[in-house]
Amino acid sequence: MGGIEQVINQIARGCVKLGVQVDVLSLTANKAPRTIEIDGYLAHRARLDFQIASTGFSISAFWRFYQLAKQADIIHYHFPWPFMDVVHFVTRVTKPTVVTYHSDIIRQVHLNKLYRPLKAKFLGSMSRIVATSPNYVATSTVLAKFKDSVRLIPIGLDKTSYPAVESERLDFWKEKVGTKFFLFVGLIRYYKGLHILLEAAQTTDYPVVIVGAGPIESELKAQTAQLGLSNIHFLGYQSDEDKVALLTLSYAVVFPSHLRSEAFGVSLLEGAMYGKPLISSEIGTGTTYINIADETGLVVPPSDPLALRVAMTYLWDHPEQAAEMGKRAELRYRQLFTAEQMVKSYLELYRELQEHQR
Repeated sequence: MGGIEQVINQIARGCVKLGVQVDVLSLTANKAPRTIEIDGYLAHRARLDFQIASTGFSISAFWRFYQLAKQADIIHYHFPWPFMDVVHFVTRVTKPTVVTYHSDIIRQVHLNKLYRPLKAKFLGSMSRIVATSPNYVATSTVLAKFKDSVRLIPIGLDKTSYPAVESERLDFWKEKVGTKFFLFVGLIRYYKGLHILLEAAQTTDYPVVIVGAGPIESELKAQTAQLGLSNIHFLGYQSDEDKVALLTLSYAVVFPSHLRSEAFGVSLLEGAMYGKPLISSEIGTGTTYINIADETGLVVPPSDPLALRVAMTYLWDHPEQAAEMGKRAELRYRQLFTAEQMVKSYLELYRELQEHQR
């Protein structure tokens, strides 16, 4: 489960608790049941037929979406997913619509030029566009074109939705990785900046634990071998319980994403939720809405291994200051980033649009 999937889950389960019926439609390459129940809401899976530039396409999704949209009062999209723009217009949606704008399109420069007219038409047709941080609103040229439709609702997490960890599991990971290590959690993608983290880890003996899997995992392992690093632990995909165990044990959370494709940083927020000092890069997105420089952690320039190494060294050598930053990170999470606050804001928006429709 990546960050966007986690956000959808948090919104859906939170709305269900408040009496709202929620259906979620996504694509799957697995031969899984067509519809399953998760945390009180229905998750509908349409078959993934093919992918182009990380965008999934599905023939069966058109009909499935049409059926679900007919029953719904509000339709909530998550951007970017160009295929859903097409589905939206083909099925001629007339219901109130919300789109959560997670990220600008960064990597697919040439395809984005072709997609731009459809993107503009899709975003222009939305009843409301939700941005997840004021930082992204201020720096996105796309959102600037639709400022009258934009609302700010920060991403929130419900800590009670995370599993409790048995002491045996904590002991298992203590034996594996110790109790003082830097932790990264997330899908291993090009914009996560892990190659920068590996360069930063050179000439240090700080243990670095990397949890997650993804398309460039083998490249990073090759880089680790090339640099002769023995302090890097690739743990691959882990269960939620093991992820929480590692968050609990970790000394600090390091989040070196260096491109604007990283629009928020859910796993960075998870670090704050567990009271950990944070290290992130200043990329003009929600990462520095979560992590306030010299307050909840340290913020470094993007793509700068030396600056990242200096930040890691400071936290490592100053445990009292690191612990204080962790406390302030957790306080900031409680003040701004709980799922309860996020769900309440979305429900207010849904009701406003429904009332306007009437």
